Amino acid sequence: MTATRAVGRRPCSRLLPLSALPSLGVCVLVAALDPLFHEPGRLVGLLLLGPFLASTRLGVRPTALVCGVALLLGLVPAVTAGDLLAPDVALRWSGLLLGCVLAVQAARRHALRMTLDRSREVARATQGALLRPVSETLAGTRVCTRYHSATRESDLSGDVYDLAVTPHGLRLLVGDVRGHDLDSLRLAAATLAAFRDLAPIAPHLPRLAADLDARLAPELGPEDFVTAVLAEFAPGELRLVNCGHPAPLRVGAGLDLLEPGEPAPPLGLGPRPSQYRHRLDDGDRILFYTDGLTEARDRDGTAFRLLDEAARTLRDPVPERALDALHARLTAHIGRPPADDLTLVLCRPELAGAPLTVADGVIRRS
Repeated sequence: MTATRAVGRRPCSRLLPLSALPSLGVCVLVAALDPLFHEPGRLVGLLLLGPFLASTRLGVRPTALVCGVALLLGLVPAVTAGDLLAPDVALRWSGLLLGCVLAVQAARRHALRMTLDRSREVARATQGALLRPVSETLAGTRVCTRYHSATRESDLSGDVYDLAVTPHGLRLLVGDVRGHDLDSLRLAAATLAAFRDLAPIAPHLPRLAADLDARLAPELGPEDFVTAVLAEFAPGELRLVNCGHPAPLRVGAGLDLLEPGEPAPPLGLGPRPSQYRHRLDDGDRILFYTDGLTEARDRDGTAFRLLDEAARTLRDPVPERALDALHARLTAHIGRPPADDLTLVLCRPELAGAPLTVADGVIRRS
């Protein structure tokens, strides 16, 4: 018996949610006050308060229901007075009908915005799970990450980063998927999944880049690509493969952008990059980042002075504090909320100073 009553109430609750009662109450109140005036129908226009209130809080169907009630109540004064076909009655009721149509359209737009906001929140939560923060020592390298989203209303970011402890040493991916929408989030997830599968088994970084490119090819559209820098930390050295990504910055006795000798295109465009090797001395730090740092401009169009600001902030002995200071300097420089998301990864090898050794197929570089 209880189940039967519950089933019977369900359609009613869907048709007339409790949240619609205030809007209906407004319509009923206006209709109840109208007879108090000498000329019936003077308050017909105020019946629109109910539909417009519903359009800001309810969905399309409840708003349409409130509109229907308002239209019926708008006819009551004319029916009572017996002048239903009077021109002024037709004019007032037509205005009420037009307002109701606009209220339903407003409710539809509001519902679409709510759906988009919910989808964006889910996407941002997913992105937060993909870009998990790291602050720990892995395979002899202290790693600290920071991901800074642009304003809440901005598009989704395509930034990606991940780490893998492999038999060859700690390997790192920092990249940027073209685009700032839900499709870029899908490609970012595919990039991270491919890296996690391939990083432990690829014999060297050029092979890892080629395998990533082949794995991502079916996921990419004609204009899609992923800029990426792949790093491998070994005692006393850093091995890099760069596929169209901003060059990492080495901070030690000096400041050096570790740029490749021969640029390679991004993943998705058939890169065949070379591997470059760089000596690491005690105290060296390597900053990896996305273009939210290099493309930042102030109101006058002046670029962020990365080398100067890195020298001022990244020598802080606490990596987390160093990254926070760098981001604070960036925010102060642009003087407004950032237009692009930013990923920062600061690595401090604890095993440095060992001499480089020669390996086949690897280009040496100091």
